[in-house]
Amino acid sequence: MSALHLDALLEQPGHGGIEVLVRAADAWDRVEVEPDESTLERASAATFAIIVTASATRAWQLDALVRRVRDLGITGLALPGGTAVSAGTASLAARVGLTLVRAARPTSLARTCWELTTSADALALSLVRRVAQTIQYAARDLPDQLRHLAAGIGHGVALVAPHGIVQQAGPELDPSVLAHIDFDRWVDRLEHPAGTVASVRVDSKGSDRLRLAFHGRALSLRQLAALASAAEIAMPAVAARILIDEVEERDDASRSSSLLSELLDPSASHDPELDRRVAERGWTTEGWHVGFAVQGRGRVEPLEVLRLLRPSLAALRVRAHSTIRGAGAVGWLSFSSAPSRAELSAAIAALRERHGAWLLQLPVATGVGTLQRGVAGFAQTIHEAMDAARLAADRSAADWFLHVDRLGIDQLLLAWTGSDAFLPAARGLLEPLRVDDRRTLAAYLDHESSLAATASALGIHRNTVAQRIARVGQELGMDLADPEVRLALQLAVRAAPAR
Repeated sequence: MSALHLDALLEQPGHGGIEVLVRAADAWDRVEVEPDESTLERASAATFAIIVTASATRAWQLDALVRRVRDLGITGLALPGGTAVSAGTASLAARVGLTLVRAARPTSLARTCWELTTSADALALSLVRRVAQTIQYAARDLPDQLRHLAAGIGHGVALVAPHGIVQQAGPELDPSVLAHIDFDRWVDRLEHPAGTVASVRVDSKGSDRLRLAFHGRALSLRQLAALASAAEIAMPAVAARILIDEVEERDDASRSSSLLSELLDPSASHDPELDRRVAERGWTTEGWHVGFAVQGRGRVEPLEVLRLLRPSLAALRVRAHSTIRGAGAVGWLSFSSAPSRAELSAAIAALRERHGAWLLQLPVATGVGTLQRGVAGFAQTIHEAMDAARLAADRSAADWFLHVDRLGIDQLLLAWTGSDAFLPAARGLLEPLRVDDRRTLAAYLDHESSLAATASALGIHRNTVAQRIARVGQELGMDLADPEVRLALQLAVRAAPAR
């Protein structure tokens, strides 16, 4: 017979609805079940006694019962539900070292104690039966199936991978236990101070080293073994659900990607049918947008990138949408009205913060476009973001994150190779400048940054040239002493001359 532990009993489904009134002893070698207190016998070992009905109902009677039970050597007592235990009786039980609980269903408690201490097979069969009953009901998706399983077995359920918890339902699994799970074994049983976990490898081609874990806070070895058996029974249904969800996810991503292609096609007409499909997606091309693109550095599947993005985007305070495109995923933040500088900065900072979290799971690069308005602006900011992401993939010094507003130089140099985003990016870069300043900048760059030659060419004083060039650097936030800066600006002023 195995020892009965209070923590394990509290975590076991079907424990009869017990309520701990006084906690003194925590473990017992023997369980005694009696119809009432009159048949209790002297204990030869640490004993937990269950009384199905109680004749002692008054406070003094319960005090006498507590003393007599403790004199018999019993260290744990379960009273039937409805028994009113006063503060005085509880205090007495604590003083004499008697754990006192109240069970709404004493017979269920007795059966559970028997399963935990005597019959490991019965405990496993009970859990397997619950799993079988659970998986026969159709689930909407994987999270729904995990919720059904958690409710059925009465323990936490999680899908875990070496990098973290993928999905979970019921009580949450402490992430610290992941480092101690053996992801190479078929079945792994783990006892850890942060929790006990029985996990089984999920047999799925598209989910490498994914495991289905049933877990609790302080389960006994019998419970852990039973959970391992239950997890093996549940795994094929979970693997099938993952496959079904993946097929549906790929189809949905393909449809949304095709819809985005239509929106980005400059020759496509925005007819009512296209607008209807956009609205059905919950997208909008009205208002203001900031595009972003996330692509893998190396061999990373676009759908995997999209899965990485979506949960973290949902927590943003701005409307965010995303879909697969090219070597990764693209998305955009939408604003119904023009955001303030502070609001825009906060949104970009939030994307950068999430990029840092994404890097912990996948080798990705993120590019962010400029703030644009309407349908035409929507396409422009998406293209800018994709250009920036391609650049970011080669720039470890920037933590693989680039924002067009912060990298005008790189964006223009890249765009000079033929990107459609070049001319809009050039105009956007020079937009803050006055006409006279732009003309002065063009002459200054054409005359190899000579103040005297620029002043002579424009017919103005060299101090005026110096003041204008200093203002240009301040307005653009660029160092004109940098050769790359001067080259990029020269490309820009030639592509978008002042008028």
